[in-house]
This record gives sequence, structure tokens and C-alpha cells, in this order.
Amino acid sequence: MTQLGFYIDQSRCVGCKACSVACKDLNELDVGINFRRVYSIESGGYTRSGSGGIETNVAAYYFSISCNHCTAPACLPRCPTQSITKREEDGVVIVDQEKCIGSRFCVEACPYGAPQFDKKLFKMAKCDTCLDIRDNGGEPVCVSTCPQRAIELGPIDVLRKKFGKTSQVRGMPRPVTKPNLVITPHRNAKI
Repeated sequence: MTQLGFYIDQSRCVGCKACSVACKDLNELDVGINFRRVYSIESGGYTRSGSGGIETNVAAYYFSISCNHCTAPACLPRCPTQSITKREEDGVVIVDQEKCIGSRFCVEACPYGAPQFDKKLFKMAKCDTCLDIRDNGGEPVCVSTCPQRAIELGPIDVLRKKFGKTSQVRGMPRPVTKPNLVITPHRNAKI
């Protein structure tokens, strides 16, 4: 099996949210449902120096994230109907909405907030790496839409050889689910 994963070049992300908007548009997602999210992370502040001046240690950066198609997805064993599965051919974690009863146990289990509850369908939904587009030879819409080319999808072992093994940056939960994610961190996001 080839395990697919995402590469995020956080040092290039400008927070435009084109990836998130394109995903939302393609999947016709309602307000509040986002398969890919872009977070603005800020820290630091201003202080008065001993000489009366102002000193700053302000830092800000953006982080684009969706389902990490984890090696050990926490959502999968929590699903009472086994509607969440991990595809053998590429490791993509998917939701079978025919089986889903909308229990939301997967939401509680996922540290990344990937499963989203669709109130109209009373079912769970999440990133599937744009399977229909990929089946026709295309790239996921988040990848093709990013004006900074800060997102890639590919075999995780290839991405790790090319970009390194960093899969966690400041502000992320501990990687207990073994996310298939590689990040080039923004200078302010390094752990």
C-alpha cells in the first residue's frame, strides 16, 4: 500500500484561505462545515522597556490543515457503524455515508477536527483528498488552488524524503494518531 499524505509549506502560506474556499465550494458545504481550515496563530505582545520605549515579541503565522489520513486514525475505531474506513490502496480515510448514523463519536476522537457534521444529512463528512478528481488524473482542489503552491499531496514516504519529517508545529495536538503530514514550519511555529 502507498500511504498518501499532505505536505504543507507553512513558511509560504499567506492565510488567503483559497484552499479552504475552493474545497468548500467544490463540496457545496454549508456554513460551519470546513474540510480544510486555515488558522491564524498569533503570540507575543508589547512591553515597556526600562528606558520608556516599547519592545515587541509579536509573532503570527497561518496554518492550513485538513484530515491527515492518519496511520492510526482515532476516528475509525470510535465509529459504531464502521462507516469510517481506511482505503488499502492509498491509506485515505473515508466516510461511507450510507452506513453513517451521525453519532459524532469520530468528532470527539479526532484531535485535528477533521470529521464534520452535516446537519442537513445528519451524517459525518470529511476530506477524501478529492477522490473523484484524482480518479480523473487531477490534483485535490486545495492543492491546485493554492496561489503560493504551499500544499502538495503525494506518497508520504516521498514527501518525507523531499521535505523532512516534521509533522508537528506549535499549536498542534500531540501526534498520537501518526498523521501522514509533512510541514515546513514558519519560523515562528517551530517547536
